[in-house]
Amino acid sequence: MGGFFGVAAKENCIFDLFFGTDYHSHLGTRRGGLVVYGESGFNRAIHNIENSPFRTKFDSEVRDMDGYMGIGSISDYEPQPLVIHSHHGTYAIVSVSKINNSEELTKDLIDRGLSHFMEMSSGEINSTELIAALINTKDNLIDGISYALEAVEGSVSLLLLTPKGIYAARDRQGRTPVIIGKKDDAFCVTFENFAYKNLGYSDYKELGPGEIVCVTDSNCITLKAPGDKMKICTFLWVYYGYPSSSYEGMSVERMRYENGASMAKRDDVRADIVAGVPDSGTAHAVGYANASGIPFSRPFIKYTPTWPRSFMPTIQSKRDLIAKMKLLAVEELIRGRSIILIDDSIVRGTQLRETTEFLYKSGAKEVHVRPACPPLVYGCKYLNFSRSKSEMDLITRRVIERLEGGNVTEEVLKKYADPDTEEYAAMVEEIRKEMNFTSLRYARLDDMLDATGLDHDRLCTFCWNGRE
Repeated sequence: MGGFFGVAAKENCIFDLFFGTDYHSHLGTRRGGLVVYGESGFNRAIHNIENSPFRTKFDSEVRDMDGYMGIGSISDYEPQPLVIHSHHGTYAIVSVSKINNSEELTKDLIDRGLSHFMEMSSGEINSTELIAALINTKDNLIDGISYALEAVEGSVSLLLLTPKGIYAARDRQGRTPVIIGKKDDAFCVTFENFAYKNLGYSDYKELGPGEIVCVTDSNCITLKAPGDKMKICTFLWVYYGYPSSSYEGMSVERMRYENGASMAKRDDVRADIVAGVPDSGTAHAVGYANASGIPFSRPFIKYTPTWPRSFMPTIQSKRDLIAKMKLLAVEELIRGRSIILIDDSIVRGTQLRETTEFLYKSGAKEVHVRPACPPLVYGCKYLNFSRSKSEMDLITRRVIERLEGGNVTEEVLKKYADPDTEEYAAMVEEIRKEMNFTSLRYARLDDMLDATGLDHDRLCTFCWNGRE
C-alpha cells in the first residue's frame, strides 16, 4: 500500500510534516521520504526503512531541513518523493498507486519521444515517475493530473508540491482517501485523518472521487470537481486502516465492532473465549464478544518493541517466521479452552495455520476460526493489497482448482463466491480441513458492507465477488 502527508504553512512546516508522515508507517515497509520547499528551493531525503522505523532514519536529518511547504511518503515499494524538472517548472510528487497498464503507458510515452525512465533495482519502472511523465504530456498541471488519473488502469491518488502550493488529487474512483485538515496559518493533506489530530489540525474536507485541489497556507481551492461514482476499498476498514482513522464518515474501529457483532449474530458455536489475532483482528473480536456474550480474552500477545509491523520483510518465508516469533502465548488463558479466533482475513493461509498450531500446542481444546471478511477469491486489481504474482497464491484459488480438477472459469468462480451455494460450502470445508480448524465460518459480504454504514454501490468488493 503506502501513504502520504503534506503541509502548507506560513512558518517552518518540518515538525508537522515529519510526524504526520511517520503516522503512516503502518501502511508501508520499504521506503520513507520527505521533501520541503523554502527559500533555498527543494530539499529532499529518502531512506530505506526495512530494518528500522521511519523516525530513526529521519530524526537527525530533519533538523537541517527547512521549508514552509512539504510532502512526505511511506511506501511499500517505490522510492519517493521524486523531484521532477519539466516544462511545468520543478515540482515534487508522491503517489499511492497501482498501475496495471504500466507497460503500455511506458511504451507509448517512449515511442512518442516524450519521456525516458530509470529502472528500479527490481527492473520495474517507478510508478510515481510514470505518473509524473503522464502529467508532463499536457500543457498545464491540472490537465496533466486529470490525464494521469484517467490514463491509469488501477488506481492513483497523489500529492504534487510546487513553489505555489500543494496539488492533491484523489483516485478517479475514490479507491483510496485524500483528506484535508486545517489549523491557524496552515493546511495539511493526508491519507489517514488521524495523522493530523495531535498536530492541532481539525477536519476540513474529504476529497471526492477524481477531485483535484490546490492547498496553500491560507486556502484549499477545488480545481476539478469530484465525480459521482465512488468505489472506495472496503478493506481499508477491515485491515489496512489504523483504528483511529475514519473514511467517508465511518471510523475503522467502529466498523470493526459492528462487523464482529454481525458475525456473532449469525453464529451458533459456543466457546469459552473470543480472541482476535492482533492487531487488526482485535476490534472485530471485541464486537463479536459484546454481541455474543462470550468473554473477550487475549490469549496471545504480539511482541512489538523490536518488531512492529513496519519491520516485516517482503520475502514471504521470512514474513511467516517473524509473524510466528512475534506472538507470545499466555498459556493460562489457552489451556483446556475452546477459542473463537477472529482474524481480518485469510490470504495465503500460512500465518493463520501456524497461529492455530501455536494455540493447540499451548493447550487449546478447540479453535473456531472466524475471518472478518468473505473468502478472497480474486486478486486485487486496484490496490497493492498483495505483491503476489499469481492468484494461485490465494488459498481459495488453490482449493477451487483442486475441487474443479483445474477447470476454473469465471462462471465457476462466481458460484464459489456466493455464500448460499454448495460450491461455497465445499470450499470452506476444504480450507477448514487443510488449516486444521475445529470450524470455519467467514463474515458475509452483505453484513460486512452494512458495517461501513455506506451505500453498497459506493464500496469496492472486487476481491470477494469480482464485481468492478
